[in-house]
Amino acid sequence: MKPLILICSQDAELYLFLSHILGVDGFTSEPAGGVKEALAAADERELQAVVLDCGPASATASTICARLKREPRTGDLPVIALIAHGAENQQLDLLKAGIDQSFVRPIAPATLLDCLRTKLALPKPNGSWLCCGGLEMKLDAYRVRGNGQDIHLGPLEFNLLRHLLEAPGKVFSRDELIDAAWPDNIHIGARTVDVHISRIRKALKAASPDSVIRTVRSAGYSLEKPDG
Repeated sequence: MKPLILICSQDAELYLFLSHILGVDGFTSEPAGGVKEALAAADERELQAVVLDCGPASATASTICARLKREPRTGDLPVIALIAHGAENQQLDLLKAGIDQSFVRPIAPATLLDCLRTKLALPKPNGSWLCCGGLEMKLDAYRVRGNGQDIHLGPLEFNLLRHLLEAPGKVFSRDELIDAAWPDNIHIGARTVDVHISRIRKALKAASPDSVIRTVRSAGYSLEKPDG
């Protein structure tokens, strides 16, 4: 069973980003918007860790942490805070609440993943690469390269490209790509997939022009296999 991480945030974009980097690294995640929702999830689900979004507009993170640490069932649960710019003054309250680890954002995905694996005593990933011609993707480091040059992608584009890279030459429907890249509870239209594929194509054109994502009319998209 994949380790379940509770992400406490009212920022949908941040949750989407965190859920995807966790998913890529073998975790699963669940959102919680506030104190009541977070405590209910901790009581009902078998969580392995909690990640708190600490923004300047909300001071609920220390409350959630303190409540979790006070309960026998969740007292040993690792709680990690991601502190946004402008919310650094919350660090003292978090320490008093018993926070296990805090980071000031922006934070490299690999740093958060390494922290979770250390806190949960999980083995490090094997560092495997997905490759197709000059295009390479290192899953554990959340890194993409084209002909040795780094390609910077957002979390949705990363997951879409990963799905295509796992089976070069195979045509994936838009519905299959939606299932691969977006959480189940978010409704996504076909046109949204087209927009993100366009962004991937633009990134590949600059660093890896030989890596071509082909549109198959009425069917979907495919990453072309290299010649030979």
